Amino acid sequence: MQSVQLGRSGIAVPPVIFGCNVFGWTIDKGQSFKLLDALVDSGLNALDTADVYSVWAPGNSGGESESIIGEWLKSRGRRKDVLILTKGGIEMPGKGKGLSAAYLTRAVEDSLQRLGIETIDLYQAHRDDEVTPHEETLGAFQKMIEAGKVRAVGASNFSVARFKGALAASAKHGLPRYETMQPHYNLMERGIEADLLPLCAAEGVGVIPYYSLASGFLSGKYRSEADFGKSPRGARGAGKYLDDKGKRVLAALDAVAARYQATPAQVALSWFKGRPGLAAPIASVTTLEQFADLVKAAHLTLDAEATQALDAASA
Repeated sequence: MQSVQLGRSGIAVPPVIFGCNVFGWTIDKGQSFKLLDALVDSGLNALDTADVYSVWAPGNSGGESESIIGEWLKSRGRRKDVLILTKGGIEMPGKGKGLSAAYLTRAVEDSLQRLGIETIDLYQAHRDDEVTPHEETLGAFQKMIEAGKVRAVGASNFSVARFKGALAASAKHGLPRYETMQPHYNLMERGIEADLLPLCAAEGVGVIPYYSLASGFLSGKYRSEADFGKSPRGARGAGKYLDDKGKRVLAALDAVAARYQATPAQVALSWFKGRPGLAAPIASVTTLEQFADLVKAAHLTLDAEATQALDAASA
């Protein structure tokens, strides 16, 4: 499969990045290990996680996903075979939040310890912190890069204006710049095409969208309210898409999938390829059967007719 560059970082990722928010939430350590083995063997070796995953699950306190990845790395000895993308800045219970130099310095050390590694490939500001100046945050990242603790930095959930400001601060002060942006973007959520996506394309920033399957809705498994019980993410995330637009998109996915002898999920992930500014979507699965969709999506390329049909249905 063809790899994709993350901005100007020099880091190349496969066409699909695996979202590790499911580790320690909807799947246990044993199943997580099976998926990690399959991911790396298939070449889908970019893992996106965060310190706060999965604090929302009963009994969790944050750090569960990173800890599972760290245990897997220790047991398999495959650090050189994976790319670790993690994030910090959202509140960790009892530890704090934000993008101040003091907090980020602690947060990165905690992530390194949980992951059991010396260097994070891409460390991302998980959420904007409008109180802390960009220069302070980027200055902290510069020290981490110089110390070899982080290779490159990215951002997530920034407004267009704030992201412009961060890029300007990097250029003005000679500080590391955000090489990636991680926004909410998929066939059902295309709002960033008006401003953020063009900005990233113009600046050479790699966009790595989360919720690329719209909480599983674009897989086609939620077609009525009766289907919401199939997963903890059903009514929680996918339910809001079951409207006229959602039904149009599912119909378009079904038609394209039939033509390519693929599944709706494979088509929905392949739709991202070649869009200006897009690097690779982030997607999660919980079973090896679902994992096959990710592998096939990484190898599938849609023609102009298929892409236009999906664009029209989801406009």
